Amino acid sequence: NQLHGCLSIMKFIIFFIHVPFVYSEFHTYITSYTGINGHTIPEFSAVTTLDGRQIDYYDSEIKKLIPRQDWMKEFASTDIYMWKEDTEIRVRVQQIYKNNIHVLIQRFNQSHGVHTYQRMYGCGWDDETGASEGFDQHGYDGEDYVALDVKQLRYITPVQQGVITMNKWNNDTAQLEFLKQYYQHECVNWLKHFLPLRKVDLERRGSLSFRNLLRSKKLLPNEDGTFQKTSTIIIGPDEWEKNQFVCVVEHKGRTFRKILTEDEIKSNNSKFNSFVNFFIIFIPVHNSECKMCIWECNSFQLCIIFILT
Repeated sequence: NQLHGCLSIMKFIIFFIHVPFVYSEFHTYITSYTGINGHTIPEFSAVTTLDGRQIDYYDSEIKKLIPRQDWMKEFASTDIYMWKEDTEIRVRVQQIYKNNIHVLIQRFNQSHGVHTYQRMYGCGWDDETGASEGFDQHGYDGEDYVALDVKQLRYITPVQQGVITMNKWNNDTAQLEFLKQYYQHECVNWLKHFLPLRKVDLERRGSLSFRNLLRSKKLLPNEDGTFQKTSTIIIGPDEWEKNQFVCVVEHKGRTFRKILTEDEIKSNNSKFNSFVNFFIIFIPVHNSECKMCIWECNSFQLCIIFILT
């Protein structure tokens, strides 16, 4: 389902690059937090992407927000105060996520071990129709925990352990109003603000992220304890004959690239279009009453922290 697919994106972000410029009419601006207990390093990481491409990164080891694109470096240098504030947001989230994982371990009646708590939030905007949408999802150990239905402005949960959290947040009108304003206005405004900055940088380099993931299957377990995920992109013959495609996978601050050959792009699915399937295997890292923390800020990130107590 949609929520499961979105939560899967927390673990891997896949996008494609090719030359020359390709027009993209639907844009996304997404931030994801991942907290991990145990002796894993780093125990917390945060990533923000624009149209599937990482624009900043933070983790509990480096303890500072790092711009990942040249244009983002320029943006960070023009407003040092805001960049510092966004770093502080992640520091606060890092501390709170340690507590959240401890609470969820008790709520799910689990023994100590490696567990993950994740949140992914952001918005999408169609620059042709002007339509926009927001999303905000919390996950635990790779499964849906609580999610915000932005249109209905109500939280939902697929698990019994999330009912207390859901009810608590649904009764917090101040929090809901804050999120409503963010997803209807602020998130999209920042997305629109960043697009021209990225465009200038792309025109300088002569390439663009080609984000056309049409099919993305859910995570499936393997017998050896790893997981797999398959994503499919449709590429027209005029595109693969004239351009070089590179599959790029970003995971926990590391980037993996693979240049796709013509044989890999071609398939027998259609005589008009080619389907490229990417089979990815990765190792898993393995409510409670909730409070909310909001402080006054002018950040380009969502100034809100969810605390499980």
